[in-house]
Amino acid sequence: MTHATLPVPTSDIDLFSDDVLHDPYPALRELREVGPAVRLTAYDAWVLPRYDPVRAALADHERFSSAQGVGYEDQFNALMWGTVLASDPPIHTRLRAVLSDKLAPKALAKLRTRIAALADDLVAGAVAEGEFDAVSELAAVFPVTVVADLIGLTEEARGPLLSFADAAFNTFGPLNARAQASLPFVGQMFEYLNTVMVPENLRPDGWAASVYQAADRGDIEPASVVPLLSAYVTASMDTTINGIGNTILLFAQHPDAYQQVRAEPALLGPAFEESLRLESPAQGFFRRTTRPVDIEGITIPADSKVLLSWASANRDERKWERPEEFLVRRNPVDHVGFGYGVHGCAGQGLARLEAQAVFGALVRSASSIEISGEPVRKLNNVIRGLASLPVTVGAEGK
Repeated sequence: MTHATLPVPTSDIDLFSDDVLHDPYPALRELREVGPAVRLTAYDAWVLPRYDPVRAALADHERFSSAQGVGYEDQFNALMWGTVLASDPPIHTRLRAVLSDKLAPKALAKLRTRIAALADDLVAGAVAEGEFDAVSELAAVFPVTVVADLIGLTEEARGPLLSFADAAFNTFGPLNARAQASLPFVGQMFEYLNTVMVPENLRPDGWAASVYQAADRGDIEPASVVPLLSAYVTASMDTTINGIGNTILLFAQHPDAYQQVRAEPALLGPAFEESLRLESPAQGFFRRTTRPVDIEGITIPADSKVLLSWASANRDERKWERPEEFLVRRNPVDHVGFGYGVHGCAGQGLARLEAQAVFGALVRSASSIEISGEPVRKLNNVIRGLASLPVTVGAEGK
């Protein structure tokens, strides 16, 4: 369908400022009203804030390319080359195939019992305390344990993983203070990947060993090993950590919703999907247009940086009824919190498995969740989550 060419909508909103990152939703709502594609005057970039254009762009890697990186700064995008994030088919297809069998539903089903047991033990210990930090003592512990096991890392090699993930995502935005403060950690991450996450320190049946084995077979270039490991290490942890933390906060803020899930455990999955929609852990990634693109009569020039705002799309009033409410029966399976299309999150099945294990353990052992101290928002250029969430829980049967 073609449209008459319209004037270019513009906005001076800075989506990476502290104020907006604390509470992005008023700014995103304003952008949705401005237009389906908006030129950001604060940056050399565009943003797509509405659901339909975002989903269409995610499905169109030929016009909205990831091959030059999915961040804003070219210098950091160069660090992503050779990863599943910063590539398009056919290269992307070959890279993604390296771990596709380990992330397939059949492989994940074999992990279900072990992951559930880990969640039960961790949650039981926290609930027994009565009061704990749902981020530092639960959400930030569980995914690191699970992913480190799957990667094949020894216990002593796991310590720095969490700081690496947060720093890497900060570099996906502009070179602001957050990105600059993250640079030393990014350097440490690549040093770690080159010196610690090497075959002699890895279990031969783990993810990391599979990446090295793929290079040995010639399935991928040797130069792709470290970038590929960096993408899987960061993406497989930080989004899950923040997804779990965000959901616990929503349960604490909406006790009726928590009780609904406790009464109907089948709502665990839909509740997590609703949390991902409402508080998308990954707020959005950039693409680069390969040719002029028409978005409902607005032309985005070729070679433009375009932010696909998943957070805004997931609250678009044109798509969702009562979009700013946490409705555990909504089951918004078509949200874009994990992306969509060929670049849909490769580890989303694992993230869902981990989240449902944690929340399943919570609803069985905690009769209530209440906020017991001021939640601390963690500001990151791309990821939305919490640094701290003190909660008090009621133990089941007490």
